[in-house]
Amino acid sequence: MGKLSAAITAVGAFVPKFVLTNKMLEEMVETNDEWITTRTGIKERRILKPEEGVGTSFMAIKAAQELLQKKDLDPKEIDLVIVATATPDTLVASTAAYVASEIGAVNAFAYDMLAACSSFLYGMSTAASQVASGRYKKVLLIGADTMSTIVDYTDRTTCIIFGDGAGAALFEPNEEGLGLQDEYLRSDGVGRNFLSMDAGGSMMPASEETVKDRKHYIYQDGKSVFKFAVSNMADAAATIMERNSLTHEDVAWLVPHQANKRIIDATANRMRLDHGKVMMNIQRYGNTTSATLPLLLADYEDQLKKGDNLVFAAFGGGFTWGSIYLKWAYN
Repeated sequence: MGKLSAAITAVGAFVPKFVLTNKMLEEMVETNDEWITTRTGIKERRILKPEEGVGTSFMAIKAAQELLQKKDLDPKEIDLVIVATATPDTLVASTAAYVASEIGAVNAFAYDMLAACSSFLYGMSTAASQVASGRYKKVLLIGADTMSTIVDYTDRTTCIIFGDGAGAALFEPNEEGLGLQDEYLRSDGVGRNFLSMDAGGSMMPASEETVKDRKHYIYQDGKSVFKFAVSNMADAAATIMERNSLTHEDVAWLVPHQANKRIIDATANRMRLDHGKVMMNIQRYGNTTSATLPLLLADYEDQLKKGDNLVFAAFGGGFTWGSIYLKWAYN
């Protein structure tokens, strides 16, 4: 019997039908398609409309149901459901608990995880640890965010970036040496000054004044966030490669958080990785925060081969960032 590790054995995804293009944003704020594309790599993003569904749980449920159908898995077999999100349905009741009930995972316990754009990356560490402990055999990790609910569509610095979506991954025990191999996770509290939503928490409860002052929307100091993200996301990916003696030839795929194409390119360059090995869908979805990594896995699933070395990298508000080295477990 080999050493027990935790491998991803299935993925699922959901994105809303409504497409918000750069051309449409030109009619909303002072910007243009060329400016957005050049600086971010984004051409369009998906937005969850009330007539299609309400809240992050709606998309999380859809992504989970697709995974269950593809895997032909009885949801009663799931032991734990984690929903990685920066936009939970409510600030008190667990979104994950509701999602678990709605998909029929009646034997699972569930909770939310919040680490901004690094939520799914941190969730991978947690899900894998729970499986590797031997206590749980099936852990469902869902990354889902409805960023359109906290984006100010009069603020051209943020409304061009974010979109809505959800992705799911199932973690199960593996004795072939596949699955999560190593992780390098970091945080720095200075980040709360550069990327935040001021109102709605315990420091600034909701009031008539906070609503009037538009403090329930996200704020971003773009230059500062970009500077931190470029260096730290690239450093984390390089560190995980060095710690595991991986060369650019050994890495089959970089799975990077889809925040900005220039950040992704900088990370790939630091790894000396051919850009044909870089997963990318930012042009279609924008930054879906907690959903970017699982959406990439769903989009590229058909190209992945058993034994492929994947390097995940992410950077988020807080600041939070890191990298994970994982061996893919199925064809």
